Amino acid sequence: MSHAAIADKRSSSLRGASLPKWSPWAIALGSLVVGVLIGLVGGLHSRVQWGLIAAILFVLGTYGIAARVEGRRQAKDRVATSLVWVAFLLALVPLVSLVWTTVQRGVKVLDGYFLTHSMGLVADTEPGGGIYHAIIGSLEQVGLATLIGAPVGVLTAIYLVEYGSGRLAKAITFFVDVMTGIPSIVAGLFILSLMLIFKMQPFGFAGSLALAILMMPVVVRSTEEMLKLVPNELREASLALGVPKWRTILRVVLPTSIGGITTGIVLAIARIAGETAPVLLLVFGNPFINTNPFEGAQSSLPLYIYQQYANSAGSGAAYDRAWAASLTLIAFVMILNLVARGIARWKAPR
Repeated sequence: MSHAAIADKRSSSLRGASLPKWSPWAIALGSLVVGVLIGLVGGLHSRVQWGLIAAILFVLGTYGIAARVEGRRQAKDRVATSLVWVAFLLALVPLVSLVWTTVQRGVKVLDGYFLTHSMGLVADTEPGGGIYHAIIGSLEQVGLATLIGAPVGVLTAIYLVEYGSGRLAKAITFFVDVMTGIPSIVAGLFILSLMLIFKMQPFGFAGSLALAILMMPVVVRSTEEMLKLVPNELREASLALGVPKWRTILRVVLPTSIGGITTGIVLAIARIAGETAPVLLLVFGNPFINTNPFEGAQSSLPLYIYQQYANSAGSGAAYDRAWAASLTLIAFVMILNLVARGIARWKAPR
């Protein structure tokens, strides 16, 4: 017998028996079939219950089969992997259900007319109308909030990472942590109190200010983490060449982390795009088209959805418009997330 054959025989004896690669899929399929049969025989009409039974059988079946073939140690490892997959599927179920329901109900009135017309003189209980005024309001309010919140958040993160030390940096970090968890209604009430002091009427820019307050801590946190990932060797090499610190930050640190910073800003935009409470307090809503965010009430997509549902009085037309606007908002947020991922991959360090 050759040395290679002897080595192969020894390695196979050391590895021991193992399940084939397709075994998890076979166990999952068998658990699903048994779960459905138990649900039908037991009179369980909910498919969610069938899925939970199948998940339990999948975990138990994985452990039993793996323990018999591979041993208990390897079986515990496979059970841990199975629990991860089950948790992933359980988290995916409500997401898929939400998207499916929104698409199914939103496509009823979602067309070119709906996207290019406002409510105007159309009552909430009547068919017709669209979301053009709400799209304009959302784009202007979110855009102005980004122009305010993104630079402030990035500069704050630069100070904390590159310059911050002592009590001031600790105080800023503490307040950023506090602002990250405040409800959106609190930001709206803060701007509303200023409007009442100066006797101002609802207008779009007030909503932008509240959204900027909600956006800043998200940008600070994401930018801070990206700046910390930049190797100190790059900073030291630049400083060793006699380059000032501000130019090092501008020419070395920021270009290295620009992909992650941009991704954090885009995700922060997606987060504030769906806020309703501050817009309801400060912008007030307007069925007509108002392209001036600094004068008069405006609308936005989240506010439009809320008003269509609240003022529907059981009207099917209002419910259809609310679902179509929800689908538009989901598509907008999804596009922003895809843009963020594309920018992160495009600007990732080679």
